[in-house]
Amino acid sequence: MDRIRELARSTARPGAMGEIGGFGGLFDPRAAGFADSVLVAATDGVGTKLRVAIDCGRHETIGIDLVAMCVNDIVVQGAEPLFFLDYFATGRLEPGIAATVVEGIAQGCAEAGCSLIGGETAEMPGHYAGGDYDLAGFAVGAAERGTLLAGDDIREGHILLGLASSGVHANGFSLVRRIAGEAGLSWDDDAPFADGPLGAALLTPTRLYVSAALAAHRERLVDGFAHITGGGLTGNIGRVLPAGLAAEIDAGCWPLPPVFAWLARAGGLAPADMADTFNCGIGFVAAVAADRAAAARRAFEAQGEEVREIGRIVQRTPDLPAVQILGHEAAWRG
Repeated sequence: MDRIRELARSTARPGAMGEIGGFGGLFDPRAAGFADSVLVAATDGVGTKLRVAIDCGRHETIGIDLVAMCVNDIVVQGAEPLFFLDYFATGRLEPGIAATVVEGIAQGCAEAGCSLIGGETAEMPGHYAGGDYDLAGFAVGAAERGTLLAGDDIREGHILLGLASSGVHANGFSLVRRIAGEAGLSWDDDAPFADGPLGAALLTPTRLYVSAALAAHRERLVDGFAHITGGGLTGNIGRVLPAGLAAEIDAGCWPLPPVFAWLARAGGLAPADMADTFNCGIGFVAAVAADRAAAARRAFEAQGEEVREIGRIVQRTPDLPAVQILGHEAAWRG
C-alpha cells in the first residue's frame, strides 16, 4: 500500500483530492477547469493478454494496457480523462507483482493526463489459482456541455485518417494464443515477426491516443473518432457513423505490420477474419471534413502519431455493409 500510495501521488493533477486508501476517491471537476461538465465513464480489462503476461512473468506494461483500453474509449467522445481506479484480484498476493502492475497503471495514467485516485486489491484464495490475477479498470472523463462528439456531423465525403497502432493492443489474444500454441511456439521462443522473445513482442502495450485526439478536438478539426478494439476495424468504425452512411476503407493505404502478417499466415486467417478481429495496424480512426484533413493530420503528427489517409465516408446502400474494406484480399494475405 505504501508503494501504491507513492505511485498514485505521482499521477496527481488539478482536481484530484485527498489521499488514496479511503473508502472512495475524490475529484473536483471545477478545479480541473470545467464549468458545466458532462461526465463520460468507461470500464474495461485486458482480456487474455493477461495470460501472456502471467505466463511470461512480465508484468511491467499490462497496467498501461488497462489504462489505454479505458481512456481511449473516453476520448473518442471528445472527453478529457480525469481520473482512474483499478481492481486487482489474485489468489495469493505477491506484493512485488502487484506493485509492478500498478507502476504500469500509474505510467499509463500519467501519459493520459488522468489521476489514479483509488482502487481495490482483493486476495481470493480458492478462486484464482496460484499466482494468477485479474485486472479491471474504471475511468471517468469530462467535456464541457455541447462539445461532446457523437458523430452527428459526419457527412458523405469525409476523410478517414488512421493512427497507427503499436501492435495487437489488447484484443484478440484468445486467437493469438491459439495460433502460437498450434505453431508449437513458447513465449520464450524467438518471435517470428520481431527481434526478441515472442511473449515480450506480443506484450507491447496499447498505444494511448489521448493527447493526439484532444489536440485535434480542441481545434475543432474532427467530427468523429473510433477506437479500434474488440471487433476489429469492421466492428468499430461503424459505431460512430450516422444512419445512411458507410466507411469505405482502402487496405492498400498502409502496410500490414509484421505481427499481423504472421498471424494471418500462421493461423490461416482470411483477410475478412483479420478485419473482424484485429486492428491490423490502425488503432484509432478520425473522421474529418476534406478541407480540414491536412490540418487534422498535422495536429496528430505534432503529438507523435503516425497518420495515414485510409478511406472516406460514402452513402450506404442496402447491399453495402457499414464498413467496407477494399483491397485486403491482396494486401493482407499472409
